[in-house]
Formats: sequence, C-alpha cells, structure tokens
Amino acid sequence: MRSKIMMAALAAVIAIPAQAAEFKWANNGDVRAMDPYTLNETVQNSLLANIFEGLVRRNKQLGVEAALATSWEKLSDTVWRFHLRPGVKWQDGSAFTAADVLFSFKRIESKSSQLADGVASVKEIRKVDDLTVDIETKAPDPLILSELVSMVIMNEAWCIANNSAEPAIVGTNENPALRSAMGTGPFRLVSREADRRTVMERNPTWWDKAEHNLDRFEFDVIASAPTRVAALLSGEVDMVYAVPIQDMDRIAADPKLKLIQGPELRTIYLGLDQLRDELLKSDVKGKNPLKDIRVRQAFMLAIDEDAIAKVVMRGQARPTAELWGEGNNGFNPALNKRPKADPAKAKALLAEAGYPNGFSITLDCPNDRYVNDEAICTAIASMMAKVGVKVEVYARTKTKFFAEVGYPRYETSFYLLGWTPDTYDAHNALKQLIETRGVNGGGLGNDGGYSNKRVDELIEAMASEFDQTKRQAMIDEAMRHVQEDVGSIPLHQQTIVWAAKKNIDIVQPADNRIFMRWVKVN
Repeated sequence: MRSKIMMAALAAVIAIPAQAAEFKWANNGDVRAMDPYTLNETVQNSLLANIFEGLVRRNKQLGVEAALATSWEKLSDTVWRFHLRPGVKWQDGSAFTAADVLFSFKRIESKSSQLADGVASVKEIRKVDDLTVDIETKAPDPLILSELVSMVIMNEAWCIANNSAEPAIVGTNENPALRSAMGTGPFRLVSREADRRTVMERNPTWWDKAEHNLDRFEFDVIASAPTRVAALLSGEVDMVYAVPIQDMDRIAADPKLKLIQGPELRTIYLGLDQLRDELLKSDVKGKNPLKDIRVRQAFMLAIDEDAIAKVVMRGQARPTAELWGEGNNGFNPALNKRPKADPAKAKALLAEAGYPNGFSITLDCPNDRYVNDEAICTAIASMMAKVGVKVEVYARTKTKFFAEVGYPRYETSFYLLGWTPDTYDAHNALKQLIETRGVNGGGLGNDGGYSNKRVDELIEAMASEFDQTKRQAMIDEAMRHVQEDVGSIPLHQQTIVWAAKKNIDIVQPADNRIFMRWVKVN
C-alpha cells in the first residue's frame, strides 16, 4: 500500500511542470461569454482556446498543426478524412469521440451561432467510426484546414444536459454555456465574474505535453487605463494586454518591466449602413444618404487617416486601403494606397448629393477593444464636422457594442470595427464582412449590409480556386469593386503592444492572440 501511495505521489510530481506558478493578466474589456460560438472576436477566441480545442490549431508561427485530429488526408477533391486523437478526455473524464465533432458542426452552423461563416464551405461531416470523420465540402476548398481552426469542439452530452444544444444570443436569451464551460484543453474554468474576473486552473488530464508552467491563471478586467498601468507597475498583475500608447515610454523605463511589440494582421475600419431605406441614427428622415455613393465618397475623403496614425496612434499604426493587412494571403501593395484627405471635394460631393449643409449621424464605437478606439472615433467626428457632417460618437464597452451593432440586430448606421481574417487569407474578410448577407451562407459580419452581385460571385469562385495567380486576380478584382463602391472605409493596421514583468516568457503572434499554453513564469 505504501509503495502505491509513493508511486501516486511521484506521478503527481511528474505531471506538474517544474516551477509551477500563477499568472495574472489584465485587459480593458471582458470576453462576451464562455460559449465559443457566440462571438468571433480575438480576445474571446484566445481566452476560450485555453478550454476548447479544434481538430487543428495554430502554432507559434501561425501555421496549422494537429490538435484533436492527429492526421488527415484527401479522399477526393471535396472529401477529407480526419483521424481523431485517441485517449483524449473531456474535463469531466468522459471520452472525446466523433459524435462530439458531428454535434459541434451542427451547433456551429445553427442560426444563433456567430461562427457559421467559418464553416460555410462544409456540406456535411460524417462519422466513419468513433475516431474517424469525413468532412465533405460543397466545392474544392483550398482553405479548409485554416477554416477548421475556428471550429472548436464542444461536448455533446454536456451541452444537451445543460440545455445548450444551440448557442444563446447574448442579450436576447440565456443558457448555462454562457457562464460555464467544459472542454479538452490545457486549462479548465474555476470561476467566472462577468466584467470583472475569470479564473482557470491547469487541466491535469490534458493530452498534450505542457510548455507552460502555470497551475492557475487569472484574467482581470481593468477598464481604466491609468489603473491598469498602475497595477502592472506595482506588481499586482504580471501582464497587461491593452497598453495605452501614452504609457509606453513609462513602462519601458521600468527595469522590472518589458514591452512586447509587433505588427498586427488586424485591420481597423469603418462600416456604413447601405441597406436600410432610412438610417436608424440620423436626422435625415425618409431616406438613407449612405446609399448614395457620393456621400460615401465624401466620408472617405473627409477622413485624414495619416493624421490619425501620426497623432492619435502616435505612429503605432499603418494606414491602409485594403481590408486585410500585410501578412495575410491576398494582400496587394498596389491596392493599398488610400486617397488623400480632401475636405473641399468632400463638401462638394455632399452638396451634389443634396446635402449642402450636411446632416447628423451617430458613430458607434467600442471604448475597450482596439488601441485608442474611442479617440479614433472622436478624431473622425472632428474631421467630419469640417465638411458639415455632425457625428455623435456613441462609445461603450465592447460587450454592449457587439451585441447592438452585430448579428442579429445590426442596430447601427456608422460604426468602427476591427478584423483579423481567421484563415489569414483575404477570402475570410470578404466572406464575412463583404458578401451579401444570407448569400451562400456569408455576410454574418456585414453589419452595414453592403451588397455587390459581382463581388459575391468572385467570393464564391475564389473559395475553390487552387491556382494562386487566378485566385489573386479574383481577390484584387473584388477589392477594387469594394473600394470603388466605398463598401467600407479601411483605416489602419495597429501595432500590437503588450507589457509584462521581465520574468514572464510569453509568445505574441501577429494575430494578437494570447495563449496560456505558451506562458512561463521564471
């Protein structure tokens, strides 16, 4: 008996990484829910990736690697066979099987899911046996592996037992999956206080070899920038995710701290309601001025993005004219040239469109999601005022912002958002942000309702085109149409800036996701 106890103790020691530690990090805003299908947003996706996993995942270089699937092969142009990892346990001790994959596909493509666009190319997932599934696409799909990264797998039995067979729409209905979670990943949820604190602990039954040395981590929401920085400087937290640009020099000068910086793949852009016959948030009644291309052109020309990048962003941004930045497949420097701001021409276009005295409109904006998001919106309001358009900035937390501006409500007329293509390919941005809503399963993130039939055709054609030259030509043509239509107004790619204690080893990918499985406290 004594030897068995000693062996059990030894096994426990071996299972825990050396120098096991706790890690505490802070951000200015919370995640929306514990259900991974309720929002396709970077902070939420990366936090929940500690609990949930997909068949495949991204490595440190953003390449695709095996996760809950160990290998895969093409059986035909449209059928892929995935071999599931044996011995994987859910955090309640039950076995992961093909049934969970089939269930997750049905759940993620449901009407209440906000990630359905990511699997729009999938026709069906079929069970071959408990550890094998076949995924059939509607057409040959060169991006299928990248698309599957965002389809994390949920436990069928847990979801059904917890009345969560379909995702709830945050702010509309409720279910237990919004506040609790059970996955296969490296950590498991301990406690959750919305808009305040989320705590997770190491999952001792995780199938993979841990690179981290964390027993526990805590994610704190500290909305106030001075308070957040003060928490880092005092040692209360080990790392802050959203670093105020104005505090970068102060943090860099502290011998106990370090800045972690790199270019981000995300594009910050403005969207405009081009669908409604009357704007929700404007003093123009009985019509929608944003349906007139001259008005949209005026908005584009009124905005001085170079000034935003230099002054508001303090040089920590790259102006852009495309909806995907350098580093994403499909980026074309020739199409990434913004027209120079021209207030005089903007005023002339507004007058020509019948608005010589301008009009008023509300600009919806988060104040805790992107770098200087509210300040960007305030600067845009000032620029628009110079051409006669009175812009009222309505800034609020991202939780409220996403619930109102995004699917299914789309309660906005003019808005600021950011987007990193999940697949690191232009098609993702086009499919989710540009394609006509409801056409070919796309447009879920097309909050402004932009629609162009030729662009829709190109989006579908490029989805199954393997010839890179032909595919790039399709991407370029689609982008030119969107630019000519002023379907959206791209602004810039921001620089990622994190700050941490010097004893923290952390990986900062270009998609700005933070994964605890790569964090070490020295």
